Amino acid sequence: MNYIVPLGRILFSLIFITAGLGHFSKATIGFAASQGVPLASIAVPFSGVLALLGGLSVALGYKARWGALLLAAFIVPVTVMMHKFWGLADPMAAQMQQIMFMKNVTMLGGALLIAYFGTGPLSLDVRRSISPVA
Repeated sequence: MNYIVPLGRILFSLIFITAGLGHFSKATIGFAASQGVPLASIAVPFSGVLALLGGLSVALGYKARWGALLLAAFIVPVTVMMHKFWGLADPMAAQMQQIMFMKNVTMLGGALLIAYFGTGPLSLDVRRSISPVA
């Protein structure tokens, strides 16, 4: 049963790690700019760094509480800026963006749970706390 928690951390982190890598592409920066993201050429790569560092931190269980807070700092502005379902005239597009918005709200909940409860078993944080002091 101890393997369920690290598996959950890894699965949770995958979306941030893979999406974070894309935040350095001109296409992603251009799309964000078209959505009204201010200073997209700076903000998008910065958000990619938050997603990558937070995702790796949670996946590895290394300072995962801080990593989860980085993910929360990533999720909130991305959700509000990129998934504005309330302003779309096309009902299909609005529904899709509402789904994406709610997916992000759910991931924010997961990040906050990790920030509060920590990594669980089989993590670098737990391993560091039980290793003998030389």
